[in-house]
Amino acid sequence: MKYIYFYLLILGVALTSCNPMEDIYNDIDAKENPIVGEATYVLTSEDYDDLGLTFGNFSSEDDAKALLPDFLSDLYPSWGKGSAVTVGYKLFIGNAEGVSDYSGADVYQLTNADYASTGSDAFGFYPNVDATDEIPGVLATQIAGAADGDIVLARYAQYFDNPVVGLANLVEYNFAGSLAGWTAVETSPATGGNDVWTSQSGYVQGNGFFGGAVANEEWLVSPSIDLSGESNLKLQITQEIDFLSVPDQIDIMVSTDYAGDLSTATWTALSFDKTAFGSMTASPDYDFSAYDGQTINIAFKYVSSDTDAGRWRVANLAIKVLGATGDTNKKGEFFMYDGTEWEEVDGVYFLSSADFDSMGEGSGQPGRFNNFGSSTPAEDYLPTFLSITAPYAYAQEEDEVIMVYDYFSSSSGAQIRGNRYTVIDGKWTPHTSVISTSLQFGHDGNSWVPDNTIRYMLTGADITFISNAFSSIYPGPADNVGFFGSFDRRSSSSNFWSDAMLLEAFNALLENGNFVTAEGQKYLLTYVIYNGSTTNESKSVIKTGGEWVYQ
Repeated sequence: MKYIYFYLLILGVALTSCNPMEDIYNDIDAKENPIVGEATYVLTSEDYDDLGLTFGNFSSEDDAKALLPDFLSDLYPSWGKGSAVTVGYKLFIGNAEGVSDYSGADVYQLTNADYASTGSDAFGFYPNVDATDEIPGVLATQIAGAADGDIVLARYAQYFDNPVVGLANLVEYNFAGSLAGWTAVETSPATGGNDVWTSQSGYVQGNGFFGGAVANEEWLVSPSIDLSGESNLKLQITQEIDFLSVPDQIDIMVSTDYAGDLSTATWTALSFDKTAFGSMTASPDYDFSAYDGQTINIAFKYVSSDTDAGRWRVANLAIKVLGATGDTNKKGEFFMYDGTEWEEVDGVYFLSSADFDSMGEGSGQPGRFNNFGSSTPAEDYLPTFLSITAPYAYAQEEDEVIMVYDYFSSSSGAQIRGNRYTVIDGKWTPHTSVISTSLQFGHDGNSWVPDNTIRYMLTGADITFISNAFSSIYPGPADNVGFFGSFDRRSSSSNFWSDAMLLEAFNALLENGNFVTAEGQKYLLTYVIYNGSTTNESKSVIKTGGEWVYQ
């Protein structure tokens, strides 16, 4: 009996000290990934967003080499050593010279007082006023300490027709593509933590739905608004309210004592019908005279719960007074300071709201929100615009102009961009600042790495070259490969091509002038062999120290 016990004890120790299944799994894990794939992939706009590239391109090849390996690991998680992917991507090679001087220039927005100082006692220049003549005087008054060479984009409004007496915008916030200077503020203590207020291409949006209703409270608060000296004020808002089942979860709030802390200020809600905005609609002119002559802040208060989350979109808000009113064209001009005065810059054009409108005002067209974007790229519209707009319609070969314009990016909001356009073969042509190119990556067994390997299948001409080149060195093998088109890889054959002989042949072939021969270049060469049957074989070589060696 004691012998049985002794054997059982030994067996128990063996079983507890060694798990054969664990060893098997470890062996499997230790093997190289058996899946070897080869593909070509072109990055999409969504891919650039995922990579955090807001301009939709890489700024350098080094950036692409740094960011794409992790991207490929996610894209091809089961591929392993020997796999290869060629990634097509957009590479920024630089703006046309001088463009950034204007797209990055300081902006001065003319005020109602500026217009009045030039004789246009309204909310823009009168139609018969030459804004180019008036703006230098405004800039000289308003911009102190200008240095020689400073450039300013002066943005202003000009009436299409003589204005008439009516309600005119004293203060206006246009939320197309930006928060318009307003600030998102969490309540204290913060509720939720999600980004409730976000900038969209045509409006700012409050939304507490994140895969489901989520409890949040977040206010969007305006800068201080000085209404000194004004009376009989009105307020108008252009908005859309959807999915709102609890009316008091959104409100337009006004404070006369806000100092940065929501909880210590006194806020009054503006009364309005929240059921009347099922689509983007301009409200009536609400009475706002309670705030005549005061300095105020306005806030959009948004609240959601775990069961209710409305959606609030605001495109525009304006405070109005009785005055001159009419439709205006939102324009811009560039001026440079020459050390003494501001001078208009020639050869640079800033697109106005009317220019955008001329390109179409429907959904998906530039005039919808008066900007370009990823779905409405400037290069799709500006060549035609220039060809039909005087004086550019009469341009001569190699004439140039820098076009500057508003642009909206979903990831980084409102921007000002530009490009140089040149007449080439009779057509306005944009400078190419972004090119399409590609990089190849290979899997080394652990990760994806940049790989310059060229995969090449030897042709009949290549075989003939090798046969002729080695006819006096290896007569039998050379004659045999030339006749059959395949390398004899049977070691017992008198026509046998050894690995060393093949490497000699590859060196001669790759150096014959038809291949890339830079130091460090790699080739994966595939060729026909005979080893009892006809099949393909591949060898990897790399140029090292001036000669090709096996990898």
